[in-house]
Amino acid sequence: MTNPYRSLELLAPAGNMACLHAAVQAGADAVYLGCEDFNARRGADNFTLENIGEACDYAHLRGVSIYMTANVAVMPDEASRALELVRQAWRRGVDAFIVQDIGLAREIRRVLPQARLHVSTQMNTHNAEGVRAAAALGAARVTLARELTLLEIAEASAVAHECSMTAECFGHGALCICYSGQCFMSSLIGGRSANRGMCAQA
Repeated sequence: MTNPYRSLELLAPAGNMACLHAAVQAGADAVYLGCEDFNARRGADNFTLENIGEACDYAHLRGVSIYMTANVAVMPDEASRALELVRQAWRRGVDAFIVQDIGLAREIRRVLPQARLHVSTQMNTHNAEGVRAAAALGAARVTLARELTLLEIAEASAVAHECSMTAECFGHGALCICYSGQCFMSSLIGGRSANRGMCAQA
């Protein structure tokens, strides 16, 4: 019997074009990146609407997918701008969007029903019910919270598979005492909101 969990995709971050080239050349199957606003790494160089198309072309020619992060809480007066950024990035070739904000996720599904939606680790998915909620949003993938044990990852991944979604987990990254998407420590200590892309640790 074929094990459905044996197919892995290696996903790497890129904060600029040089990092993208390095990730692709090192063997990444997909690269995630931020474009202008609404991503959790506001301190990175990040991409713009002027060069994200070039990034997509470079990756696609080498069989690599590009996932754009829109993985912060979106304020009411920002909603239309966030959605427009996603629409413009989609037109330039982005393969999927990694989203934290439930409202933005629903709007992406409404306006761009053909776009692939990935639930960010920032959406705080810790259990089977959270995985099913991600499926109800129309997500193709759920990125599990970084705090899970191997057993919990296996259980959540099985539910994702039942819901016709893929599950993603972090194999390497920053270690933090706060729960994904529920961080207030950075704001309290340094006045920098991790939920708005300004984590003091990053």
